[in-house]
Amino acid sequence: MDWYNLLRGLHILAVIAWMAGMLYLPRLYAYHTETAPPGSEFDAHFKVWERKLLKIIINPAMMLTWLFGAGLIYVDATQVRGGWDFLLQPWMLVKLAGAIALSGWHGFLSKSLRRIAAGERPRTAKFWRATNEIPFLLAIVMVLAVTLEFWGR
Repeated sequence: MDWYNLLRGLHILAVIAWMAGMLYLPRLYAYHTETAPPGSEFDAHFKVWERKLLKIIINPAMMLTWLFGAGLIYVDATQVRGGWDFLLQPWMLVKLAGAIALSGWHGFLSKSLRRIAAGERPRTAKFWRATNEIPFLLAIVMVLAVTLEFWGR
């Protein structure tokens, strides 16, 4: 069995699940903020939807993304590229910086969930709509950096 390609496929699937959740959660926050007053029945429904999306899909997908990504780095270094030097290539630094930035955004969304669940409205619906595409913009940069390896050539 080609373990490297299996690992790469699992990494891609985990990233897809993570991205799907990260693109949807801010949209839920926007709808929640503008349509569900704190304490209303609709507010309670949004809280359940947001919590389940984060806990059941986004968090596990992020953990699997990092796990499979670390596995790919290990296999690349020990079996494919013959060393760890590729980690210092600009394209890989861009990819890692993007993954760290996406993880930071994930943390921000998690913290916002706690505040919204407590009845606060830390941001406006306009803010959530304006920032909704952050994960996709980061994905564009990361995918192009890795597939083209053009930063550093």
